[in-house]
Amino acid sequence: MTTPILDLPFGERPDPDEFIRAAMAWHFDPDTGSEFWVERAKTLGFDPRSDIRSWDDLELFPNVTDEIRDVPAAQLIPRGYGAKPDVAGIIESGGTTGAPKCLPLLYDYANRMVQRDMYQFERYGIQHGKNWLSITPSGPHGAFEEVRRSAREWGALVFAVDMDPRWVKKQISAGNAAEAGAYAEHILDQATYALRLQNIGYLRLTPPVLARIAGRDELVDKINENVDVITWGGASMDADSRDFYRRELFPDVNIVAGFGTTMALGSCAAERLGVDTEDAILDPTIDPYSTFQVRNPDTGEIVEYGERGQLVVHHVSKSFLLPNNAERDSVIRHAPSRGDQLGDSIGSIAPLDAFKGVEVIEGVY
Repeated sequence: MTTPILDLPFGERPDPDEFIRAAMAWHFDPDTGSEFWVERAKTLGFDPRSDIRSWDDLELFPNVTDEIRDVPAAQLIPRGYGAKPDVAGIIESGGTTGAPKCLPLLYDYANRMVQRDMYQFERYGIQHGKNWLSITPSGPHGAFEEVRRSAREWGALVFAVDMDPRWVKKQISAGNAAEAGAYAEHILDQATYALRLQNIGYLRLTPPVLARIAGRDELVDKINENVDVITWGGASMDADSRDFYRRELFPDVNIVAGFGTTMALGSCAAERLGVDTEDAILDPTIDPYSTFQVRNPDTGEIVEYGERGQLVVHHVSKSFLLPNNAERDSVIRHAPSRGDQLGDSIGSIAPLDAFKGVEVIEGVY
């Protein structure tokens, strides 16, 4: 089965409805679809190959995110990739609000993300000839692997400071705030060596880490001397902190927000550049593959622009399918940045107070 519309390179945007129909044909054909979706289709109450005709129809799908906790990763790989699928890695989501969900990331989609990053990094103003520092989790979360693939394509050396967000959240939940704080300081101690010696021009981190950097004069000075761009994500940042970092602490550094979720196979939104608003507005950067809706968590209805609701993410690609994934994030709904954008843009990202009855803890990530 050939699927040219599912294999378009980054920069060639498919017709959205034609793309959705091709994806349904791929994922629900017993010869090409994954074991999970081919079996799950028997209980959906509709036939995705005939009833899902457009992006709007994705709302017909149930949210199967919790079911994936009990699914072996191999059962999520479409059979159309053959007996030896080219898997870049297994990435995990969860582990603090329930059992982790293990997802296969195939190289074709990973490479699409790299090409998206190349486009974004040029817009951000990341300089060639300088190195990168990523203060993010590595396995099983996938954040650092995404950075490493992009650094290789950019031609940069990337230095890593690993973090274990599950451990920090576990300590906070147990009331061990001092131990969680000490761990965060340990992360900064490691970052100091790279910032001192390694000609770092691009820094990728989380808001809690950036807040601690602000308390270390040496690190603030090093960043102002040499870093051109900081991208942040993985946790929330309030408007006052964003304004302080941009206007007072790092006035000559381009600080850009991003959003990603493992359940969409990585980063999928970035701050709308050139718009000076109180809070960062983020647009989907890889639609129609990953798209957003903002809904009332009680009714499921789409909220009005400017209103807060629960973030719902649709992921549809050749390598993976997960529509209607209700995230543990609360966001403000914003109008799309362009006329052909699918779904919503988002802003003011913050954790829900609770998710599936479990208190949400941000920690360092």
